[in-house]
Amino acid sequence: MALAAAALFLLPGLLLTAMAATPYPHGRAGGDPLLGASKRYEGSSDLVDLRYHMGPVLSAAPLRLYVLWYGRWDPAHQAPVRDFLLSISDPSPPRPSVADWWVTAALYADQTLANVTRRVALAGEAADESASLGRSLSRLDIQRVLASAVAAGRLPADTRGGAYLVLTAPGIGVQDFCRAVCGFHYFTFPSLVGHTLPYAWVGHSGGRCADVCAYPFALPSYMSRSGMAALRPPNGDAGVDGMVSVIAHELAELATNPLINAWYAGEDPTAPTEIADLCEGVYGTGGGGGYAGKVAVDAQGRSWNVNGRKGRKFLVQWLWSPEAKACVGPNASD
Repeated sequence: MALAAAALFLLPGLLLTAMAATPYPHGRAGGDPLLGASKRYEGSSDLVDLRYHMGPVLSAAPLRLYVLWYGRWDPAHQAPVRDFLLSISDPSPPRPSVADWWVTAALYADQTLANVTRRVALAGEAADESASLGRSLSRLDIQRVLASAVAAGRLPADTRGGAYLVLTAPGIGVQDFCRAVCGFHYFTFPSLVGHTLPYAWVGHSGGRCADVCAYPFALPSYMSRSGMAALRPPNGDAGVDGMVSVIAHELAELATNPLINAWYAGEDPTAPTEIADLCEGVYGTGGGGGYAGKVAVDAQGRSWNVNGRKGRKFLVQWLWSPEAKACVGPNASD
Protein backbone atom coordinates (compact mmCIF):
# COMPACT_ATOMS: atom_id res chain seq x y z
CA MET A 1 0.00 0.00 0.00
CA ALA A 2 1.50 3.31 -1.03
CA LEU A 3 2.30 5.81 1.67
CA ALA A 4 0.54 8.43 -0.43
CA ALA A 5 -2.80 7.20 0.90
CA ALA A 6 -5.03 9.48 2.93
CA ALA A 7 -3.20 12.69 2.13
CA LEU A 8 -4.61 16.17 1.80
CA PHE A 9 -3.62 16.48 -1.83
CA LEU A 10 -2.99 19.26 -4.28
CA LEU A 11 -4.12 18.23 -7.74
CA PRO A 12 -3.12 20.93 -10.23
CA GLY A 13 -4.64 19.05 -13.15
CA LEU A 14 -7.95 18.78 -11.40
CA LEU A 15 -7.76 22.45 -10.51
CA LEU A 16 -7.36 23.44 -14.13
CA THR A 17 -10.41 21.39 -15.06
CA ALA A 18 -12.51 22.76 -12.23
CA MET A 19 -11.44 26.33 -12.90
CA ALA A 20 -13.02 26.20 -16.31
CA ALA A 21 -16.33 26.40 -14.48
CA THR A 22 -15.36 27.98 -11.18
CA PRO A 23 -12.27 29.66 -9.68
CA TYR A 24 -11.78 27.10 -6.91
CA PRO A 25 -8.66 28.27 -5.14
CA HIS A 26 -6.29 25.79 -3.65
CA GLY A 27 -7.36 22.24 -4.44
CA ARG A 28 -6.20 20.34 -1.38
CA ALA A 29 -8.63 17.61 -2.38
CA GLY A 30 -7.64 13.98 -2.03
CA GLY A 31 -8.80 10.83 -3.74
CA ASP A 32 -10.60 10.11 -6.95
CA PRO A 33 -10.47 13.04 -9.43
CA LEU A 34 -13.79 11.88 -10.87
CA LEU A 35 -15.39 13.26 -7.73
CA GLY A 36 -13.65 16.59 -8.17
CA ALA A 37 -16.38 18.90 -9.38
CA SER A 38 -19.26 17.44 -7.39
CA LYS A 39 -17.61 17.32 -4.00
CA ARG A 40 -17.13 21.06 -3.78
CA TYR A 41 -20.75 21.66 -2.89
CA GLU A 42 -22.89 21.08 0.17
CA GLY A 43 -25.61 19.05 -1.51
CA SER A 44 -23.67 16.80 -3.87
CA SER A 45 -25.02 13.55 -2.47
CA ASP A 46 -26.10 11.87 -5.67
CA LEU A 47 -22.58 11.29 -7.00
CA VAL A 48 -20.88 10.43 -3.71
CA ASP A 49 -20.40 6.77 -2.85
CA LEU A 50 -18.96 6.89 0.66
CA ARG A 51 -18.81 3.32 1.94
CA TYR A 52 -17.64 1.36 4.95
CA HIS A 53 -14.89 -1.17 4.25
CA MET A 54 -15.07 -3.17 7.52
CA GLY A 55 -12.05 -1.66 9.27
CA PRO A 56 -11.91 -0.03 12.72
CA VAL A 57 -12.69 3.54 13.70
CA LEU A 58 -11.18 5.30 16.70
CA SER A 59 -13.92 4.46 19.18
CA ALA A 60 -11.98 3.96 22.42
CA ALA A 61 -12.83 6.71 24.89
CA PRO A 62 -11.10 8.96 25.28
CA LEU A 63 -9.13 9.18 22.06
CA ARG A 64 -5.71 10.07 23.40
CA LEU A 65 -3.76 12.47 21.19
CA TYR A 66 0.02 12.75 21.39
CA VAL A 67 1.66 15.73 19.71
CA LEU A 68 5.25 15.84 18.52
CA TRP A 69 6.45 19.36 17.74
CA TYR A 70 9.28 18.98 15.23
CA GLY A 71 11.63 21.91 14.78
CA ARG A 72 11.73 25.23 16.59
CA TRP A 73 8.28 26.51 17.47
CA ASP A 74 7.16 29.92 18.67
CA PRO A 75 4.96 29.32 21.76
CA ALA A 76 2.52 31.88 20.35
CA HIS A 77 2.06 29.62 17.33
CA GLN A 78 1.61 26.50 19.43
CA ALA A 79 -1.09 27.99 21.66
CA PRO A 80 -3.94 28.16 19.10
CA VAL A 81 -3.18 24.62 17.91
CA ARG A 82 -3.19 23.29 21.47
CA ASP A 83 -6.40 25.17 22.29
CA PHE A 84 -8.10 23.72 19.22
CA LEU A 85 -7.22 20.17 20.25
CA LEU A 86 -8.40 20.81 23.81
CA SER A 87 -11.66 22.27 22.46
CA ILE A 88 -12.79 19.08 20.67
CA SER A 89 -14.32 17.66 23.86
CA ASP A 90 -14.91 20.90 25.74
CA PRO A 91 -18.65 21.53 26.27
CA SER A 92 -18.20 25.02 27.71
CA PRO A 93 -17.67 27.24 24.62
CA PRO A 94 -20.85 28.73 23.16
CA ARG A 95 -22.36 27.26 20.03
CA PRO A 96 -21.33 26.81 17.31
CA SER A 97 -18.36 25.14 18.96
CA VAL A 98 -15.48 22.86 18.02
CA ALA A 99 -17.21 20.10 20.00
CA ASP A 100 -20.36 20.62 17.90
CA TRP A 101 -18.25 20.29 14.75
CA TRP A 102 -16.76 16.97 15.97
CA VAL A 103 -20.26 15.50 16.41
CA THR A 104 -20.33 14.77 12.66
CA ALA A 105 -17.16 12.67 12.88
CA ALA A 106 -18.72 10.79 15.82
CA LEU A 107 -21.63 9.67 13.62
CA TYR A 108 -19.36 7.09 11.97
CA ALA A 109 -19.26 3.58 13.42
CA ASP A 110 -17.53 0.27 12.80
CA GLN A 111 -19.04 -3.18 12.21
CA THR A 112 -19.65 -3.59 15.96
CA LEU A 113 -21.71 -0.35 15.90
CA ALA A 114 -19.06 1.41 18.01
CA ASN A 115 -18.98 5.07 17.02
CA VAL A 116 -15.99 7.37 16.81
CA THR A 117 -15.63 8.70 20.33
CA ARG A 118 -16.72 12.21 21.22
CA ARG A 119 -14.13 12.31 23.98
CA VAL A 120 -10.71 13.49 22.80
CA ALA A 121 -7.87 14.18 25.20
CA LEU A 122 -4.49 15.81 24.68
CA ALA A 123 -2.58 13.05 26.45
CA GLY A 124 1.02 14.08 25.84
CA GLU A 125 3.43 16.34 24.01
CA ALA A 126 7.08 16.09 23.05
CA ALA A 127 9.47 18.42 21.25
CA ASP A 128 12.29 17.81 18.81
CA GLU A 129 13.62 21.36 18.65
CA SER A 130 16.93 20.32 17.13
CA ALA A 131 15.13 18.74 14.14
CA SER A 132 17.11 15.56 14.76
CA LEU A 133 16.46 14.08 11.32
CA GLY A 134 17.19 17.30 9.51
CA ARG A 135 15.11 20.05 7.98
CA SER A 136 14.05 18.10 4.90
CA LEU A 137 12.05 14.99 5.70
CA SER A 138 10.72 12.14 3.60
CA ARG A 139 7.31 10.67 4.32
CA LEU A 140 8.93 7.71 6.06
CA ASP A 141 10.99 10.13 8.15
CA ILE A 142 7.76 11.19 9.85
CA GLN A 143 7.51 7.64 11.18
CA ARG A 144 11.19 7.67 12.14
CA VAL A 145 10.66 10.86 14.15
CA LEU A 146 7.84 9.13 16.01
CA ALA A 147 9.95 6.01 16.48
CA SER A 148 12.71 8.06 18.13
CA ALA A 149 10.26 9.76 20.50
CA VAL A 150 8.71 6.42 21.49
CA ALA A 151 12.08 4.68 21.89
CA ALA A 152 13.36 7.50 24.10
CA GLY A 153 10.23 7.39 26.25
CA ARG A 154 9.23 10.94 25.36
CA LEU A 155 5.93 9.60 24.01
CA PRO A 156 4.29 6.30 24.95
CA ALA A 157 3.39 3.56 22.47
CA ASP A 158 -0.35 3.79 23.10
CA THR A 159 -1.89 0.91 21.16
CA ARG A 160 -5.25 1.04 22.96
CA GLY A 161 -6.75 4.36 21.97
CA GLY A 162 -3.81 6.54 21.03
CA ALA A 163 -3.27 8.65 17.91
CA TYR A 164 -0.31 10.84 17.05
CA LEU A 165 0.22 14.23 15.44
CA VAL A 166 3.59 15.24 14.01
CA LEU A 167 3.58 18.98 13.45
CA THR A 168 6.52 20.48 11.58
CA ALA A 169 7.61 24.04 12.28
CA PRO A 170 8.13 26.85 9.76
CA GLY A 171 11.20 26.16 7.65
CA ILE A 172 10.89 22.37 7.84
CA GLY A 173 10.42 20.69 4.48
CA VAL A 174 8.54 17.42 4.01
CA GLN A 175 8.36 15.34 0.87
CA ASP A 176 5.63 16.74 -1.42
CA PHE A 177 4.74 19.51 1.07
CA CYS A 178 3.35 22.54 -0.78
CA ARG A 179 3.87 20.80 -4.11
CA ALA A 180 1.37 17.97 -3.62
CA VAL A 181 0.16 17.83 0.00
CA CYS A 182 -0.51 20.01 3.03
CA GLY A 183 -0.92 17.10 5.43
CA PHE A 184 -1.60 13.38 5.48
CA HIS A 185 -2.55 10.57 7.84
CA TYR A 186 -1.54 6.94 7.87
CA PHE A 187 -0.36 4.29 10.32
CA THR A 188 3.13 3.39 11.46
CA PHE A 189 4.96 0.29 10.31
CA PRO A 190 5.99 -2.12 13.09
CA SER A 191 9.34 -2.56 11.32
CA LEU A 192 10.06 1.15 11.91
CA VAL A 193 8.20 2.03 15.09
CA GLY A 194 7.59 -1.35 16.71
CA HIS A 195 3.81 -0.87 16.67
CA THR A 196 0.94 -0.02 14.35
CA LEU A 197 -0.11 3.44 15.47
CA PRO A 198 -2.44 5.84 13.63
CA TYR A 199 -0.80 9.19 13.01
CA ALA A 200 -1.09 12.38 11.01
CA TRP A 201 1.44 14.93 9.84
CA VAL A 202 0.66 18.59 9.14
CA GLY A 203 3.18 21.28 8.20
CA HIS A 204 3.22 25.00 8.99
CA SER A 205 2.91 26.72 5.62
CA GLY A 206 3.52 30.31 6.72
CA GLY A 207 6.41 31.89 4.80
CA ARG A 208 6.51 28.85 2.56
CA CYS A 209 3.22 28.23 0.75
CA ALA A 210 0.43 29.91 2.70
CA ASP A 211 -1.26 30.69 -0.62
CA VAL A 212 -1.58 26.95 -1.18
CA CYS A 213 -2.02 25.40 2.29
CA ALA A 214 -3.60 28.22 4.32
CA TYR A 215 -6.67 28.93 2.20
CA PRO A 216 -8.87 30.90 2.69
CA PHE A 217 -6.49 33.08 4.73
CA ALA A 218 -4.15 33.39 1.76
CA LEU A 219 -4.94 33.13 -1.94
CA PRO A 220 -2.98 32.12 -5.03
CA SER A 221 -2.03 35.04 -7.23
CA TYR A 222 -4.52 34.12 -9.94
CA MET A 223 -7.37 34.49 -7.44
CA SER A 224 -6.07 37.78 -6.11
CA ARG A 225 -5.88 39.11 -9.66
CA SER A 226 -9.54 38.18 -10.15
CA GLY A 227 -10.50 40.54 -7.34
CA MET A 228 -11.10 37.97 -4.61
CA ALA A 229 -9.85 38.79 -1.12
CA ALA A 230 -8.43 36.44 1.50
CA LEU A 231 -10.28 36.10 4.79
CA ARG A 232 -8.62 37.45 7.92
CA PRO A 233 -7.45 34.60 10.20
CA PRO A 234 -9.27 34.37 13.54
CA ASN A 235 -6.06 34.03 15.58
CA GLY A 236 -4.06 36.55 13.60
CA ASP A 237 -1.68 34.27 11.70
CA ALA A 238 -2.52 32.73 8.32
CA GLY A 239 0.05 29.96 8.72
CA VAL A 240 -1.22 28.90 12.14
CA ASP A 241 -4.93 29.26 11.39
CA GLY A 242 -4.47 27.44 8.09
CA MET A 243 -2.63 24.70 9.94
CA VAL A 244 -5.52 24.33 12.41
CA SER A 245 -7.89 23.82 9.49
CA VAL A 246 -5.65 21.12 8.01
CA ILE A 247 -5.28 19.46 11.43
CA ALA A 248 -9.07 19.39 11.77
CA HIS A 249 -9.32 17.82 8.31
CA GLU A 250 -6.76 15.13 9.08
CA LEU A 251 -8.07 14.33 12.56
CA ALA A 252 -11.60 13.74 11.27
CA GLU A 253 -10.26 11.37 8.63
CA LEU A 254 -7.83 9.69 11.04
CA ALA A 255 -10.73 8.95 13.40
CA THR A 256 -12.98 7.49 10.71
CA ASN A 257 -10.34 5.73 8.60
CA PRO A 258 -7.29 5.08 10.81
CA LEU A 259 -5.95 2.03 8.97
CA ILE A 260 -7.20 3.09 5.51
CA ASN A 261 -9.82 0.33 5.52
CA ALA A 262 -12.89 1.95 7.09
CA TRP A 263 -14.82 4.91 5.68
CA TYR A 264 -13.92 6.33 2.27
CA ALA A 265 -15.26 6.81 -1.25
CA GLY A 266 -13.65 5.45 -4.39
CA GLU A 267 -12.29 2.03 -5.21
CA ASP A 268 -8.60 2.63 -4.51
CA PRO A 269 -7.56 2.46 -0.82
CA THR A 270 -4.18 3.98 -1.72
CA ALA A 271 -6.00 7.17 -2.76
CA PRO A 272 -9.15 7.27 -0.63
CA THR A 273 -11.59 10.16 -0.74
CA GLU A 274 -12.54 10.64 2.89
CA ILE A 275 -15.10 12.55 4.93
CA ALA A 276 -13.19 15.84 4.91
CA ASP A 277 -12.03 15.53 1.29
CA LEU A 278 -15.69 15.45 0.27
CA CYS A 279 -16.21 18.89 1.79
CA GLU A 280 -13.00 20.56 0.67
CA GLY A 281 -13.37 24.34 0.71
CA VAL A 282 -16.78 24.37 2.46
CA TYR A 283 -16.83 26.36 5.71
CA GLY A 284 -20.40 27.59 5.79
CA THR A 285 -23.78 27.55 4.12
CA GLY A 286 -23.49 28.00 0.35
CA GLY A 287 -19.81 27.04 0.31
CA GLY A 288 -18.17 25.57 -2.74
CA GLY A 289 -16.84 26.66 -6.09
CA GLY A 290 -14.26 29.03 -4.60
CA TYR A 291 -16.65 30.50 -2.00
CA ALA A 292 -15.98 29.49 1.62
CA GLY A 293 -19.63 29.89 2.53
CA LYS A 294 -21.41 32.05 5.06
CA VAL A 295 -19.14 32.46 8.08
CA ALA A 296 -19.07 34.87 11.01
CA VAL A 297 -16.87 37.96 11.12
CA ASP A 298 -15.82 39.56 14.42
CA ALA A 299 -15.37 43.22 15.22
CA GLN A 300 -11.78 43.11 13.93
CA GLY A 301 -12.89 41.64 10.61
CA ARG A 302 -11.58 38.14 11.38
CA SER A 303 -13.55 35.20 9.96
CA TRP A 304 -14.53 32.16 12.01
CA ASN A 305 -17.16 29.42 12.23
CA VAL A 306 -16.61 27.65 15.58
CA ASN A 307 -15.89 28.72 19.15
CA GLY A 308 -13.15 27.13 21.24
CA ARG A 309 -11.80 27.31 24.76
CA LYS A 310 -10.42 30.53 26.28
CA GLY A 311 -12.54 32.56 23.88
CA ARG A 312 -10.65 31.25 20.87
CA LYS A 313 -12.32 31.14 17.49
CA PHE A 314 -11.42 28.90 14.56
CA LEU A 315 -12.36 28.40 10.93
CA VAL A 316 -12.55 24.72 10.03
CA GLN A 317 -14.09 23.03 7.03
CA TRP A 318 -17.30 21.07 7.22
CA LEU A 319 -17.48 17.27 7.21
CA TRP A 320 -19.55 14.80 5.21
CA SER A 321 -22.46 13.45 7.24
CA PRO A 322 -23.49 9.82 6.73
CA GLU A 323 -27.01 10.77 7.84
CA ALA A 324 -27.58 13.95 5.82
CA LYS A 325 -25.45 12.63 2.94
CA ALA A 326 -24.11 16.15 2.55
CA CYS A 327 -21.50 18.43 4.06
CA VAL A 328 -22.65 19.75 7.41
CA GLY A 329 -21.32 22.13 10.03
CA PRO A 330 -22.58 23.62 13.28
CA ASN A 331 -22.66 27.14 11.83
CA ALA A 332 -25.21 26.25 9.13
CA SER A 333 -27.67 29.07 8.60
CA ASP A 334 -30.48 27.03 7.05
